[in-house]
Amino acid sequence: MTSFYDRHIMPRLIGCACGAKPITYQRKKVVPRAAGKVLELGIGGGMNLAFYDPAKVSSVSGVDPSDELRVRAEAAPRPEGLKVDIQAGTAEQLPFEDHSFDCVVCTFTLCTVQSPAAALAEAKRVLKPGGRFLFCEHGLAPDDGVAKWQRRIEPVWKRLAGGCHLTRPVGATLTAAGLSISDIETMYLPGTPRLLGWNEWGEARA
Repeated sequence: MTSFYDRHIMPRLIGCACGAKPITYQRKKVVPRAAGKVLELGIGGGMNLAFYDPAKVSSVSGVDPSDELRVRAEAAPRPEGLKVDIQAGTAEQLPFEDHSFDCVVCTFTLCTVQSPAAALAEAKRVLKPGGRFLFCEHGLAPDDGVAKWQRRIEPVWKRLAGGCHLTRPVGATLTAAGLSISDIETMYLPGTPRLLGWNEWGEARA
């Protein structure tokens, strides 16, 4: 049974944080690259929906375990004509058949899943051969001083931020899961504390 905080306060906090200007700008770099039949892991409040191009995307399916966030996603702005289907589910156990999607989009999701390895294995399973995995994630900083503080505050941060981890390496996790990264960019997000702001984004293939 979830607490009042989990049901009512945390979704609002996540919505505010994930809708911050620097994060929204990162979403705009990645999401418009999606094409074909698309799956979004951890669709949350639907903040990516506005950035899909319905001329390139035939449909977007989204999964999220949070009832409250799925309600927000259903009401989120999106381009006219974009076909969207939002379902209850987790990234580690997707309710879709093998080789169902041309593209998987994963933005600010791997930090909160129970098992990044299981989530990425599922993404590979539902992608068509040669399918594209578009990602934009925050994670473990490359600077020792920043990483040290990330490890110190992570136990408290996880409790406040819905299980969000600060110390998960992004590119290394994708590679370990057997995804082939075709391009990746990195930086600290401007206007964001370095503890939270290390960002990696790009494209990989199954």
